[in-house]
Amino acid sequence: MAWGLSIALSLCAVASAAPATSGDIQPDEFRSRREALRKSLDGVMVLFGQREGLDVVFHFRQEPNFYYLTGWTEPGAILLVTPAEETLFLPHHDEHAERFLGKRSSAEDANAHQATGFDRVLGVEKFETELDGALSRFAKFYALSSGPDRVKLQARYAFREISDAAPPITKLRVKKSDAELAAIQRATDVTIDAHRATWKRIEPGMYEHQLSAVLMSVYLDRGCEGVAYDPIVGSGPNGAVLHYFSGGRRMDRGEVVLMDSAAECGGYASDITRTIPVGGKFSKRQRELYQIVLGAQKAAIAAIKPGIRMGGEENSVTKVAKDYLNSHGKDTHGEPLGKYFTHGLGHPVGLQVHDPNVDGPLEAGMVVTVEPGLYIPEEGIGIRIEDVVLVTEHGAKVLSAALPKEPDEIEAALAK
Repeated sequence: MAWGLSIALSLCAVASAAPATSGDIQPDEFRSRREALRKSLDGVMVLFGQREGLDVVFHFRQEPNFYYLTGWTEPGAILLVTPAEETLFLPHHDEHAERFLGKRSSAEDANAHQATGFDRVLGVEKFETELDGALSRFAKFYALSSGPDRVKLQARYAFREISDAAPPITKLRVKKSDAELAAIQRATDVTIDAHRATWKRIEPGMYEHQLSAVLMSVYLDRGCEGVAYDPIVGSGPNGAVLHYFSGGRRMDRGEVVLMDSAAECGGYASDITRTIPVGGKFSKRQRELYQIVLGAQKAAIAAIKPGIRMGGEENSVTKVAKDYLNSHGKDTHGEPLGKYFTHGLGHPVGLQVHDPNVDGPLEAGMVVTVEPGLYIPEEGIGIRIEDVVLVTEHGAKVLSAALPKEPDEIEAALAK
């Protein structure tokens, strides 16, 4: 479906003095993204990013759609795009705020065009006039579907219908450029190093949060911004809790620990899970269940190609994985294991660890996770194996293949 747009606007905010972009994505790429968006413009789009709070003591996260189109990381900016031109509106210098947060950019700066990557940079006080002029020329109007700025827009333009701006941007975001793939691969490589570091550190008697600390220290030491999401480190019965964040349990010999954690580097995320034996060796039952999960993941990855769907009951990668789980092994009651796989098989990865998705088949250039699991509370065990996978023209490439997942390889790595 062709989406028409005419204006992309967004307020952005970051507690950082970095000028136009962060990470390794170059200004020309952000410009090309805006050009791709403009090709389908037939209305007005408004995108609002996050604003800084009154007391900034936490790391700020930019609104991903705004960042995707601009790469801009400073607060208070607004982006306006029409089929013919692009304008970035910047606030004026605030000496008081800059004392606390560092020097910011402004439209009156001599290097504003170079710093932003925009040919047209104006002060924010000119935004409403420019927007009114654009809206007088176009009937269609788009904005992100939630947030206080959406409410203000709806109040100001009470008689205009405002549609969701996310779908046309998502259509661009789902297929990754070479630069994006390089950024995701870097985040993945750092994540692999972090998981390996925990394998060297783990021993019975440690607490779950100690492994989380090892993971995060590697991410930061390797120059990444930090975690793509809070680490999930669940040992024993905690491994059966899908999003377990407490981290307060002691890990004992004879258990397995599920570690779902990844870095964010240059604005892009990865997402990897491994399940390893705390004492260095899988028990017979643990190995049996682990190999079933691994077999389901291998079958799912082998099925990935353009045209197949991730989810659904027919012609989907999820069905391949579930069929494998149901046809291999039983629970303690003699029942098939598929009912213990209680979440989706995967999701897109990019600027966000859960990047936006489109309802349709996989296409070459998409990056997704493949993460089957079995979570059996009555056996006190949870096993998940997750890799980051690039959909190629003819199949799939596992970007996280360098991190071992065969049980013998894991045991060998733990023995070193």
